[in-house]
Amino acid sequence: MAIEAGKKAPDFELKDNHGRTVKLSDFRGEKNVVLLFYPFAFTGVCTGELCALRDELPTFENDDTQLLAVSNDSIHTLRVFAEQEGLEYPLLSDFWPHGETSRAYGVFDEDKGCAVRGTFIIDKEGVVRWTVVNGLPDARDLNDYIKALDSI
Repeated sequence: MAIEAGKKAPDFELKDNHGRTVKLSDFRGEKNVVLLFYPFAFTGVCTGELCALRDELPTFENDDTQLLAVSNDSIHTLRVFAEQEGLEYPLLSDFWPHGETSRAYGVFDEDKGCAVRGTFIIDKEGVVRWTVVNGLPDARDLNDYIKALDSI
């Protein structure tokens, strides 16, 4: 079961596609966070979603908001994926311990060994304000994220 709106967002510490450590708590008091879980780099739906975010990046990464995308891929895979697709926002690796952060948010599919398409809008106090979880084959609608951010 995914973390629901109104709950405190579980903190995490993950490496990004450049090997830098990123903690959710680093944004507390500073920025709202769009936390996006996706199954795997280089897959059709995931690539489409992440490139759509790239194309609208000023909406999701600015003085008030930080976009963080999490998959269970290794940092090396994420680095190549980001370079190939021109993704300039942090791609975080939940590779080891495998799926620990995805599990904390309730979006890890044990049978498939990857995160499902879960998105969480987290406010500056670290509280989940909005969430949506889609099945593996179902792309998310960026307009829903924009409406949720506008409501904070």
